[in-house]
Amino acid sequence: MKIGDLVLDNNVFLAPMAGVSDLAFRIICREMGAGLVFSEMISAKGMYYKDSKTEELTSVDPRERPVALQIFGSDPNIMAFVVEKYINKRKDIDILDINMGCPAPKIVKNGDGCALMKDLDLAAKIMTTIVKVSKKPVTAKFRIGWDDDTKNGVEMAKIAEESGISAITIHARTRQMFYSGEADWDYIRKIKESVSIPLIGNGDIFKPEDGIRMLAETGCDAISIGRGCQGNPWIFKRILNLMNGKEDTPPTKDQIISTAIEHLNLACAFKGERVGVREMRKQISWYLKGMRNSNEIKNKINKIETKKEIINILEEYLQNI
Repeated sequence: MKIGDLVLDNNVFLAPMAGVSDLAFRIICREMGAGLVFSEMISAKGMYYKDSKTEELTSVDPRERPVALQIFGSDPNIMAFVVEKYINKRKDIDILDINMGCPAPKIVKNGDGCALMKDLDLAAKIMTTIVKVSKKPVTAKFRIGWDDDTKNGVEMAKIAEESGISAITIHARTRQMFYSGEADWDYIRKIKESVSIPLIGNGDIFKPEDGIRMLAETGCDAISIGRGCQGNPWIFKRILNLMNGKEDTPPTKDQIISTAIEHLNLACAFKGERVGVREMRKQISWYLKGMRNSNEIKNKINKIETKKEIINILEEYLQNI
């Protein structure tokens, strides 16, 4: 799989997820076989004004590469400035991705994210401007449309191709759907048939078989996994095993707990123990989902402030399940 001149190990990717696909989780997913990982979406304005929290989100570790940095915004000039002055100088960033699919009200009300699907002229200007100044391959992520009455994903894809975008990621839902309902994989196929640039399919990949089925049914060049890998980073390796005719082996309880602890250690190393512990509570609850008596353990962990205590609880829990 190639995006621009970048050759990737495989075509099973980690999707960008706000508050989830941080540095620690991206490293875990790369270890589990993800061919490309995407950062959380990062405000171009935040980078422009040198906001410290925004700058933290741009951190990259060699273990996670290749990595795509995803930015959002609606001012072509500010976005181009950020690309020229900051992103182009970063040798640790392999791909620049433009978010034009985020449905969150606070993003859309500012004209960012999925709001750009209602202004295709502005979307085209942003893509054309960024491709012109970027020294890295530029990709774009968007949805199949704003709502059922305005499914303009095909038109958006053609504009992206004409703008020089190297690849597109399609989340197979409208903005109106947010993350509810069933992803429209048929529309991914429709978009794929309309353009020649690589298309990455996204939406409703929760089991290894889903990834194989999306590739077969849509003809997409790669798949991008979001919610389906939360607490389940093994899904990348399991999909790759199926693709290569190998046996699909679910993780053992030992593997689940050891990976949760590794994830916790990474989060605390990057963010400090106080923040790392608090942010990992939701991640650990995802790891433990479906395991026996896990609710009791989750409730305990949600009240704990130290890494050592959480590790002790998890290790003790493992001995009793």
